[in-house]
Amino acid sequence: MSSKDVASKILAAAGIPVNGAEPWSIQVHNEKTWDRVISQRGLGFAESYMDGWWDCAAIDVMLTKLLEIDVLKLLKPSPMLALHVARSNVLNQQTKKRAAANAKHHYNIGNDLYARMLDAEMVYSCGYWARADSLGAAQEAKFDLICRKLDLKPGMRLLDIGSGWGGFLRYAVKNYGVHATGISPADNQIELAKEKSAGLGINFIQQDYRDLTGEFDRIVSIGMMEHVGPKNYKTFFTKCDELLAKGGRMLHHTIASNVTKQATDPFFDRYIFPGGVLPSLAQISSAVEDVFTIEDVHNFGPDYDRTLLEWHKNINAKWHEIPQYDLRFQRMWNYYLLASAAGFRSGDLQLIQCVFQRVGQRPTYVTAR
Repeated sequence: MSSKDVASKILAAAGIPVNGAEPWSIQVHNEKTWDRVISQRGLGFAESYMDGWWDCAAIDVMLTKLLEIDVLKLLKPSPMLALHVARSNVLNQQTKKRAAANAKHHYNIGNDLYARMLDAEMVYSCGYWARADSLGAAQEAKFDLICRKLDLKPGMRLLDIGSGWGGFLRYAVKNYGVHATGISPADNQIELAKEKSAGLGINFIQQDYRDLTGEFDRIVSIGMMEHVGPKNYKTFFTKCDELLAKGGRMLHHTIASNVTKQATDPFFDRYIFPGGVLPSLAQISSAVEDVFTIEDVHNFGPDYDRTLLEWHKNINAKWHEIPQYDLRFQRMWNYYLLASAAGFRSGDLQLIQCVFQRVGQRPTYVTAR
């Protein structure tokens, strides 16, 4: 059976036409696509799209259909994939040196891109859409939800690990009167965060979390645990234990996998988040055992689908303003956003917020929503 026959059979099972009129139909421009997809699986599919070998008007819908039939189980693993998994099982992809390079690969792409894609506060994580009707409102609702879960009070010392462009800390300082510290290994983020937060007294530090010292009443990370790496989960939470004051509380907001993994998808590893692996709840639970109690797990994964579509709409309205990003990069970026949306829509990915207190700490935590 030829590569085209194998691929066509899988597409048919998912209800995806080839060269059809439906928005989720794949329009094939290069017949070499089939060999590339069958030999390289997801990476070949993504790269052939980046190279213009096929198009689809509704990539998110098409990929959702493929995920719903668990498409990867229908394709044989390639030698390249096996090597990728083996390397991830052996090597720590998020050592201090690698973590800094990995972060800069993504977050130093250019503030000009992120400023056009994100909301005014440049929040690069899932919004909370329960009662929001715009991207900015959804991000502010997420900030306030976190502040209420942490029970922030004026004067508390708050640490944000992986603080991005500082949006959450600005909100917490302005609305809850905390003393804030943010760290990130990405210099572009730190520099702009300082500019946007001038006059608020927020301490932004370009640093790896493993090197941080001090004591904080509350600790938060928002979209950072994806970059910690499976070999470092215990190290991460041990450091949090060192930094968290007696009676303290912490919240970690992360994309989560339904299954425990040691390696990420090769496309995301090569082009988007090198070394990043989505933690499973089982991995998080195991890493905090005997030290922290998980007081609350809040899953609002479907909200990330809507957030990603807003980012996709924003950046595609403004690519013409940043012509230094060529067509192949634009196609890669759009594929990343829409493939991620498909992951959340299909239930393949989750977005969880976990609240932690030390084992035996009382009074009992009362959640916020």
